Amino acid sequence: MDASLSPRACARLRALVVDDNADYAEATALLLRMAGHETEVAFDGWQALEIAESQRPDVVLLDIGMQGLNGYEVARHLKDRTNLKLPLIIAVTGHGSERDKCRSYEAGIDLHLVKPFHAERLLQLLCRFQNFVVEV
Repeated sequence: MDASLSPRACARLRALVVDDNADYAEATALLLRMAGHETEVAFDGWQALEIAESQRPDVVLLDIGMQGLNGYEVARHLKDRTNLKLPLIIAVTGHGSERDKCRSYEAGIDLHLVKPFHAERLLQLLCRFQNFVVEV
């Protein structure tokens, strides 16, 4: 890992990784933990909303194409819950068309990354945008 991405380079964030692919979710969570971030994992949209309500993450890494409650719907629910601090929501998805990106932004997603992404890019984005997490 690049020295500029060490835990001391960025403030510790509370992250929530949401993906119905358990291996992908756990691998992403491990990456974030190695960078010093406190990380929870959810494997579906409803579980994500429960964890978000109890853990109040600073950032949510959100898969779009999940069964049941998809990523767009999860983002809308998170943005509609006024009792929550608004997290930075990053789509981390295989859906990468311009239409998909527009739908992300319309749903309240702040950034849209297409899988596979570079680990260092994600960590740099978290460092760069950590000061833009909005308080309600």
